[in-house]
Amino acid sequence: MAHHKAALKSIRQDKKRRARNRYFKKTMRTFIKKVRNAVKEGKIEEATSLLPKTYSIIDKCAVKKIIHKNTAARYKSRLMAFVNKAKNGDLKE
Repeated sequence: MAHHKAALKSIRQDKKRRARNRYFKKTMRTFIKKVRNAVKEGKIEEATSLLPKTYSIIDKCAVKKIIHKNTAARYKSRLMAFVNKAKNGDLKE
């Protein structure tokens, strides 16, 4: 256990940050799954309508440095490619 005041405060701060980071990351993954599942079920319109909200959450995670900005760009790019393939009927999953 920490003995210094600063170390104790740091532990408290880390606990709060970890909870916030886990919330945002879990929310992001949930929305990505919603989009991918909607596409797999053939609900292209629903997936398309979920994309802006999903992009927003991914961007928030990147701004808060929960994920790297290039990781965010990759997630968004792959999601859009997945939805576009489904729109064109090229999806083979």
